Amino acid sequence: MRDIQVILPNLNRRFSGITATVAAVAPLQARTLGIAAVGYPLPVALPRLGWRELLRLTAHPLPNGQPRIFHARRNIEMLAGLVLKRLFRCRLQLLFTSTAQRHHSRWTRYLCRQMDFLLSTSPRAASYLERPPAVIIPHGVNLEIYHPAPDRGEAWQGSGLPGTFGIGILGRIRPQKGIREFVEALCELLPELPEATVVIIGETTPPFALFERKLKRYIRDRGLEERFHWLGKLPFAELPGWFRRLSLVAAVPHNEGFGLTCLEAMASGTAVVATRTGAFELLLRDGVDGRLVPCADTVALTAALRGVLADRAGLEAMGQSARSRVEAEFSIQREAAAINEFYCSLLGSDRLKAESV
Repeated sequence: MRDIQVILPNLNRRFSGITATVAAVAPLQARTLGIAAVGYPLPVALPRLGWRELLRLTAHPLPNGQPRIFHARRNIEMLAGLVLKRLFRCRLQLLFTSTAQRHHSRWTRYLCRQMDFLLSTSPRAASYLERPPAVIIPHGVNLEIYHPAPDRGEAWQGSGLPGTFGIGILGRIRPQKGIREFVEALCELLPELPEATVVIIGETTPPFALFERKLKRYIRDRGLEERFHWLGKLPFAELPGWFRRLSLVAAVPHNEGFGLTCLEAMASGTAVVATRTGAFELLLRDGVDGRLVPCADTVALTAALRGVLADRAGLEAMGQSARSRVEAEFSIQREAAAINEFYCSLLGSDRLKAESV
């Protein structure tokens, strides 16, 4: 374990968007850099440290005298890094990735001030930090996992759902994800789209069970319950297949840190209608790869969906353009290389090059 240069904490028991981003990029980074995880297991094969092992390892710097990197992505992980460094005198450089696009709490601002370095994933997220990040590195997506179907029509038929094409939304069932606006828009549009089926994928936690019931009642009152299919929480490995089957994905949260759903759909050759939050304006070219609409605006969302769904050939062209966009600018290899290059600048090493990832 002495060759470990970077420690990735995972201090959230539940699988979350942050967990997914770390699990996607870390194995690529680990090809050329010594990386280990600590905390709850990540769903990828990385070396793992126990807390006692971590204390022993970081009691001393690397052979070149530089402290190891402790890369936090949550408040609890910033706090853990601070305790390790200040209380246990661990030789660490504390790095925090900030994706939130909102004014941070006093506690978060305090923790950020204690970090040695900040990283952000978009210019908008960076604008909410008290001090500029050392670097801005957008997330990427694995183009081998998320890719277009050879034949989207055949892929849809394989789903076993009715209709000839699907319109989907993926994410937890809660108001902040824009699911209400999505349901209301589709309830207006489905009578105009007899071949369309709506797919809703995501977990409903107990606090939002009533919210889901109200949405289903809204749908039932309009006689459209057979047109909506609620699939609940699916295994992570099944999600790429759904991105390939769907003809259109809606990514319409009211507030988002980055928004990997948009990238995953684009990489799958699927057009996206997204709200102007997260990194969506950075990722998606309005009218080229899909459409951008204001947050929490059912009228605007309905109009955008009606426009793109009226031209099925144009919808496919948007999906193809979206795939090309991701290939050029937002691959997971590009993200991994950029983070490793930044790590090496902190570790005092120039032996790792971006192309080696």
